[in-house]
Amino acid sequence: MFGFLKDKLKGVLSKFTKKVKEEAPEEKVVVEKEVKISPPEKKPDSKVEVKKPEVRIVEKPVEVKKPVPKVEKPQVVEKVEVKKPVVELKKPEVLKVEKPEVKVEPVKVEKPVEKGFFAKLKEAVVGESKPEIKEEVKPAVKPEPVEEKSFFQKITETITTKRITAEKFDELFWDLELALLENNVAVEVIEKIKSDLKSQLVDKPIPRGQVDETIASSLHKSIEDLFGIPGIDLLEKARQKKPFVICFVGVNGSGKTTSIAKVAKYLLSNNLSVVLAAADTFRAAAIDQLQLHADKLGVKLVRQDYGSDPAAVAFDAIKHAEANRKDVVLIDTAGRLHSNINLMDEMKKIIRIAKPDLKLFIGESITGNDCVEQAKQFNDAVGIDGIILSKADVDEKGGAAISVSYVTQKPILFLGVGQEYEDLQEFDKEKLLASIGL
Repeated sequence: MFGFLKDKLKGVLSKFTKKVKEEAPEEKVVVEKEVKISPPEKKPDSKVEVKKPEVRIVEKPVEVKKPVPKVEKPQVVEKVEVKKPVVELKKPEVLKVEKPEVKVEPVKVEKPVEKGFFAKLKEAVVGESKPEIKEEVKPAVKPEPVEEKSFFQKITETITTKRITAEKFDELFWDLELALLENNVAVEVIEKIKSDLKSQLVDKPIPRGQVDETIASSLHKSIEDLFGIPGIDLLEKARQKKPFVICFVGVNGSGKTTSIAKVAKYLLSNNLSVVLAAADTFRAAAIDQLQLHADKLGVKLVRQDYGSDPAAVAFDAIKHAEANRKDVVLIDTAGRLHSNINLMDEMKKIIRIAKPDLKLFIGESITGNDCVEQAKQFNDAVGIDGIILSKADVDEKGGAAISVSYVTQKPILFLGVGQEYEDLQEFDKEKLLASIGL
């Protein structure tokens, strides 16, 4: 199933990624990575690290203090020029006569000196002027741990990346677009895939070693989003009402009658009783074909002669189910094209009288875009609720399966994968993605 599409996508994606690697320009990007282990270790160590620089800085000003008594030298005056009030207060004559240690202490206590660099260092070591130490220590402690966290938590590295421009992307996407068209993918779906890939790849730095992975994951997500329509749990709905009425519509030869028999078997296997309504009174042998299925399954078939009113047959089947307390009524209708106005009006009459709880479109998956267009027309005419795709086991392209749900905004309930009654597979988007190699 979908083998042709899988092979085609595989070849096109390999070419796409190869061209990106070869033709997209390289650039180097600096990336910051966060390390989670470092933050808890910094908190206990931060206090110790703050003390270390205070002790080291004390040694430097001590060395500078030596030339303080030598104020007469012009070199010292140039260094002290910034601290004009300090120089004016310190009398050079007094410093020479008296002991430098005794006279330096009151100079340190003075306000202009305390605001200076040396006063702060001594306050941190000796412990003088306690209220001022608190004010000075707080701003000194706050920025240091912030800098340390930013240093230890983030590591920068330079990586080589590829960057695709919008013009280059359009050129590279052309091959992928052709591959999707060849596999009967609807134009609306192709435009969505193109838009999604463009937003993920264009002008975004892609690491050189992750080009294949980035493109494949972007395509996978884009196609996965096609099936974002909420599904229908047929068994749960059928148990909510008695009788639960389902009407099947579709074009000629789509496998509608066989699909009805498969759904009947599915319901019977889950302990739900079934009544069939042969409302296809137009096609020759349609009633007889459905009668054979009813006999094999052991269920009741409500029928009338050929040419009778299909709406009347549906009405009789519902009344029979109500009288006999049957769980589900399955109504078969004649295949018709949307262009046949008379048959479409007849189908609308069946819907109006039977008032089905669920209207299911049966489409032949191998017809590709035709199946999608038919589903759109029937949805516009009667408002379908869900889709069953027949002959999915022989569909190598998969365009209808990918497109029909997105275009109609209706969920796919089942895939017909064979001729036996058990060959009805519940739709699973993950299985479909796996079958096309994504």
